[in-house]
Amino acid sequence: MSRVALVTGGSRGIGAAISKALKAAGYKVAANYAGNDEAAAAFKAETGIPVFKWSVADYEACAAGIAKVEAELGPVDVLVNNAGITRDAMFHKMTPAQWKEVIDTNLSGVFNMTHPLWTGMRDRKFGRVITISSINGQKGQMGQANYSAAKAGDLGFTKALAQEGAKAGITVNAICPGYIATDMVMAVPEKVREAIIGQIPVGRLGEAGEIARAVLFLASDEGGFITGSTLTINGGQYLA
Repeated sequence: MSRVALVTGGSRGIGAAISKALKAAGYKVAANYAGNDEAAAAFKAETGIPVFKWSVADYEACAAGIAKVEAELGPVDVLVNNAGITRDAMFHKMTPAQWKEVIDTNLSGVFNMTHPLWTGMRDRKFGRVITISSINGQKGQMGQANYSAAKAGDLGFTKALAQEGAKAGITVNAICPGYIATDMVMAVPEKVREAIIGQIPVGRLGEAGEIARAVLFLASDEGGFITGSTLTINGGQYLA
């Protein structure tokens, strides 16, 4: 019987690559998304992967959404916390709303998704929780005090929860991507992209598929001895 994987923010960018890779590897995949109905419908038509709409910032919506996924596909074995947003501003101009929105999605959203699944994973003595953090959660980034704080918090969450899950057969890990050639990054002016690439020792942007392959390994039985770890995938831009 195929294992069930749930990917938040799973219909676009890195999340879409993860969803596709998991399906190709034989998982039954559910892709969560927050708001872009057109993109989600196109993703579903292209891949055949079912999509489910809710905001990870809302605990009750997460619990209800997870219940719907499990009713359709079965108990979730693999959770990929990929959903994230940015609301960038220099700190002296950052509003409480910009702070709260990013923390609610990028940090509290990881709790909101993991918590409703935790008991079932413990009962079944198997689980994989993989959170997509960021290079900027490791090194910080000017204009992203909210985002960097949330992504750094994801790493602390990972280390703490890994200790609780280990004896129950649950691994909890994080991946910190550097700059990846998603639509968002490719949409920035070419000179800006060139400046970013100039900071990356391997001399290129990462590919979403490279993050997806790392997720596949951490989700697999072969990755079962890895827990509480942060996998840094940034082309050498920041050495953690």
